[in-house]
Amino acid sequence: MVQPQRPIAAEQHIISLGRVLQSLREEDNVDVLIETIISFVKEQFDYNLVWVALYDRLNHILIGKGGLLPENSNNPHFLTQRLVLSPGDLLEQVVIEQRPLGVADLRAEKRAEGWQEFAKRHNLQGTIILPIRYKDKCLGLLMLASSRWGYLLPTDAKARLMMVLGELAAALHQYEMNWQQKQNKRLEVPLLELLQNLQTLSNLEQRLEAVLRTTHDFVAPSYTHIYWFEREGRYFWRRATNQYNQNNGLPGRKDKSSPTSITVEELSDFYYALAVNEMVSIGEGRTSLKSHFTVQLMRRLHVRSLLAAPIIWQRNLLGFIAVEASEARIWKETDKNFVQGAAGLISLTSPVADMEATIKSIRDEAELTSQVARGIYSEHDFEEIFSNCAGKILAYLGATRFILIVYNPDQNRYEILHQAQAHKYRPLKFHFDELRQVDWQLLQRSEEAIGVENAEDLRFFNWRSPLLEVGVRSFMIANCVAGKSPESLLLITHENNRAWTVQEKELVQLVSQQFGVITRQWQLHHRNKQQEKIMQNLQDCLRIIEQAEAADSEPGDNHLEMISLRQIASVLNCPLGFMLSWIPGEKYAEIIPGVVADNFTIKNDALIPVKAEALIQLALTTPDTHQKMLLVKANDLPEDTRKWMYGKGIGQLLLMALRATPEHEATGVIVMADTLQRRWSEQSLKAAEALICQLSWSRRQKLVTQRLLAEQKKLQQLNWYKHRRYEENQRHLASLITQIKNLGIPTTEFSQVRYQQILRQVENTNLGIAGLLRDEQWTLDIANDRIVIPSLLKRSLEQVDNLLKQHKLWVGIHGLGQNVTDDANSRGDTNTQSSQYSLIIIGDIAKIEIVLNELLVSACERSVSGGRIDFWCRRLDERSLELSITDNGTINPQLLAELYQDSPKDIFRLSHLNKPPGLHLLICQNLMQQMGGELHFYQLPDSRIVSRLLVPLAAK
Repeated sequence: MVQPQRPIAAEQHIISLGRVLQSLREEDNVDVLIETIISFVKEQFDYNLVWVALYDRLNHILIGKGGLLPENSNNPHFLTQRLVLSPGDLLEQVVIEQRPLGVADLRAEKRAEGWQEFAKRHNLQGTIILPIRYKDKCLGLLMLASSRWGYLLPTDAKARLMMVLGELAAALHQYEMNWQQKQNKRLEVPLLELLQNLQTLSNLEQRLEAVLRTTHDFVAPSYTHIYWFEREGRYFWRRATNQYNQNNGLPGRKDKSSPTSITVEELSDFYYALAVNEMVSIGEGRTSLKSHFTVQLMRRLHVRSLLAAPIIWQRNLLGFIAVEASEARIWKETDKNFVQGAAGLISLTSPVADMEATIKSIRDEAELTSQVARGIYSEHDFEEIFSNCAGKILAYLGATRFILIVYNPDQNRYEILHQAQAHKYRPLKFHFDELRQVDWQLLQRSEEAIGVENAEDLRFFNWRSPLLEVGVRSFMIANCVAGKSPESLLLITHENNRAWTVQEKELVQLVSQQFGVITRQWQLHHRNKQQEKIMQNLQDCLRIIEQAEAADSEPGDNHLEMISLRQIASVLNCPLGFMLSWIPGEKYAEIIPGVVADNFTIKNDALIPVKAEALIQLALTTPDTHQKMLLVKANDLPEDTRKWMYGKGIGQLLLMALRATPEHEATGVIVMADTLQRRWSEQSLKAAEALICQLSWSRRQKLVTQRLLAEQKKLQQLNWYKHRRYEENQRHLASLITQIKNLGIPTTEFSQVRYQQILRQVENTNLGIAGLLRDEQWTLDIANDRIVIPSLLKRSLEQVDNLLKQHKLWVGIHGLGQNVTDDANSRGDTNTQSSQYSLIIIGDIAKIEIVLNELLVSACERSVSGGRIDFWCRRLDERSLELSITDNGTINPQLLAELYQDSPKDIFRLSHLNKPPGLHLLICQNLMQQMGGELHFYQLPDSRIVSRLLVPLAAK
């Protein structure tokens, strides 16, 4: 047999759409219609806020009918608010124009004042507001808001949503028309007569017969019954009926007669609808229950149409009144209203019969709560107080167990703090799993204890198996701190299926609040102890890391990292902790083990590719993880990672990159692992993050020191080598000078002049080398010479004359009184006026010439053939001169950005300043700064590159 294929996503959307449209067509209850829309939006779309409001045209207001609040909101009344629309209001615009409206960021929308503040508190951004319109009439609107920015809605999703809203509008319009067109039958007269008749009757049975008879006469069904609810057995029994009257006092045929009792297990949806004060209506083609429950109910009651109204007193279900028809019948609104009114009259008269029992129950509850309060706030031992109070509660409720449980965030479970039970029961020895999100929210929002009546109730489903194993069939659970996160809970259990009354729930809730005071004190004391322990561990760890840092000085020694890993694992109480370590620029990372338990396995000798390893990339690329740990599930890791980390106990991992600041390069990733159920407290995570930050700085300091020491060693060797070579060259040059002198003076006059010039230049060069060797062997010696600008420029251009000719570059000098433009044969030839010799700079001229030569060589090399290089001279004040060199070449933008002096520079980051030409330009910058000048590089809007040099001028 061929297995049916699962529907694809598009088919699922169509199936869900059809189901919702059918529900909207068949339903005539406004609240149910709106709940259907809310459920559809919640199921099909991912929005943090859903709000449905109906529009009152007479008063020009919006009436909230419900929706879905963000998880961190605890104000359910916000969804039922009444908003008066005002001109210019965003919501009024949608109501009037009857067109959808999108808002990219609701927090910045000033035309929705009330919603703007709500959006800021709950981080709501992208918002869509859609009208609920029928033809040209607006009946309400639907607002959807998300924490994501933007308001685009896919076309297919928008189409489905508009179809559903259109069907809702049609249903609302029909409801409005039905309400406006009053039925012919009037409710007031028979109800008033029934009320007057009830006042004359003496007991409850007579009143029930009167209500039964009047209801049957008004609605005219086939049968009318009144069922009463028995809580202990959770079943309904027929207390009054007109069925025997219609059969002359004899029951009808067995297969056609209504049952004398109905258990809750038989018709659970029917019972739950009545328990929340909802009327059940089943007629021709329409039902307020799900289809399969409708069929089951009609088969059980042997009817084809049914109206059932709950009899509620103080929110407790006493029973229900049912009118039944043997044929398919459309129930009118007046029929429903009358049956509902009759049920209300019964609920008002029924407590009178049990007045004495009610008064006694109230007295017993008041006395019990006062005894519990006195016991809790007395000075006796808490165990004794707990046992006494628990015994009284169990005896009053007839329950079996009284359990106080608290949430352990580290283990992510609820643990039993105290428990008491009846004599024949043994204490529980298991822990309770973490609550599902829906149960967590239910306890946080509930204002009274929550009652679970049988095993079919899906609430607290993950606790059901262990409770069933110890015989628990029904229970009540209350949050000990109402309105807050359910961290401490009070659990009352019973061995049988049982319905809990509102009074019992309120009593348990009151007792839980009293026990919550002591539980809160215990939790605060426990947390203080934990914080003290964490702080002590943190101080010990920092001291140990400092000692390890002082002892860890050899390159390649991982003593500091291994000690730190063990301390971090100790703070987090993790069985596995290691580090993926690398130096920026390396392709592979090394595994440094810290703590490895038996069931956690890693291959220490594995080579981990830095750019391909998922753990490294997650820690480096995830935003906002500079000083915070990142949680990763082991099941989400790729297969390549599992090849070298394959321990069975690894369920989740904590990652954090070793990066001293966000601008610095990372040098490793700390990895801590534990089982999937493990949870870490906020205090332990912060302590571990502090240790990792300390390790980041210590490790960076260690690596920087090692690199600088290595660079110092290289530079010392290089400097020693070059210095010795210069000494050898200087000795050789001195020998040549001696030999030239020994040869004698040439005979001709021209040869003598030329001989003397060459000899003088060689001697000057020799003296310069000798001075360099003597004065600047290990440090720079900054001279204080003077030179006029034209001479400096002329000498600088002469040094690069061959390079200028090679690249066919034009040179222009501006600011010396005249512009000099070289011709094609003599580029670089400059003639200046004698008046410009007043521009005299002061400083180490040799070093300034070297800087100018470097700037000119860089400009020539990056310029295109036939380009232009310009000098711009400008006196800034009496003490400084600006000399700028501009060219039309191209330069790497990253290099230009790194040459900016205020940009952060990381020694481990790959940079253009680590090699020529960037390294040479950086040295020129530093050298000019050391001589009291400045050197800057930037690019003009016309793409010209500027090398701006500031040099000091000699005083007049």
